[in-house]
Amino acid sequence: MRTLNSLTFYTALALFLVSCWNRNDFPEAMSLDEAAQGPPLQTATDAAPFSVTANDTDYLVEPRYRYDLHGVVVSFGHHDGNYSLHRLWNDHLNVADICIVWGDNANGVDLNRFSFRNGKFTCNYSTSDPVAWERFREDQISNNHLLTEDEGLRARIGDVRIGDQVRVRGWLASYSNDDGFKRGTSTTRDDRGNGACETLYVEDFRILQSLDNGWRRLMGLSGFIVLCSGLLWLVAVMRGVF
Repeated sequence: MRTLNSLTFYTALALFLVSCWNRNDFPEAMSLDEAAQGPPLQTATDAAPFSVTANDTDYLVEPRYRYDLHGVVVSFGHHDGNYSLHRLWNDHLNVADICIVWGDNANGVDLNRFSFRNGKFTCNYSTSDPVAWERFREDQISNNHLLTEDEGLRARIGDVRIGDQVRVRGWLASYSNDDGFKRGTSTTRDDRGNGACETLYVEDFRILQSLDNGWRRLMGLSGFIVLCSGLLWLVAVMRGVF
């Protein structure tokens, strides 16, 4: 009994660790929402500037364009206004940066050949595969500074994971506070470097489809087996069986 439980525990633990490592692998062919196959929709707006409050701080949001973005999340970073530069700038409105691909990048490129990583305010990507790099379109990826004071939207954004297909609607906008902080936005997908990210005041955020791969299913199953066999071992030790 002890040998069997040990074998089960360590086998499941090994599978859990391997599946954790590979849990964000993209499938060879993703079933994309039709809208994710095209570029973001950016249209003119006559919306007037408006004020919002987050964490007892007032912000002025100045809409530039209406914006509707569909795509696949390849990396993200959540922000806490009480830390780092967000604390220095008293920025509690920018809750996350999410890096999203669409079009050919979402369905015609092997994304597993790339490394995607969100910095503090950037999306960094690289590959050692020249064929993958040749096929990758740099006008079909964007890093998005997401803004919202709404607790429901904050919670939905907080649930996002790599591989999720999402829809984000709102305004490309600049925003500022009374402490002298101000941030603008990119209004084109062709720019690079500092200032190239889209600053998006979120009106609606939806996860349309989550990444479903065998590794994530295996991670859940093996994690459950590790927990059960560990508890069985603990109970057996307490009862003097092992």
